[in-house]
Amino acid sequence: MSLSDASVDTESKFSYNSDDEYRLAQKEWEESIEELQQLALVLLLPWAGKFLGRKTSHWLYARYIRVGLGMSFFLGETPLLSALFSR
Repeated sequence: MSLSDASVDTESKFSYNSDDEYRLAQKEWEESIEELQQLALVLLLPWAGKFLGRKTSHWLYARYIRVGLGMSFFLGETPLLSALFSR
């Protein structure tokens, strides 16, 4: 083996392969996506549920105060059949 063949062989052992770099970058990208998903599950979903739950409870309480807890609370303020046949 000549001197030039040995230097080429040595360079190929220590040089980075573009496929290895791509795989490493892809692995890091997937890890960061997974971290963002965990962030959404741990922080954002409970906050959104709390917000929507409070809005819904305020709306339901206002409806209860306005119409009471009868059939009109569930079916609407005007009975469904009378609204259909009144025309």
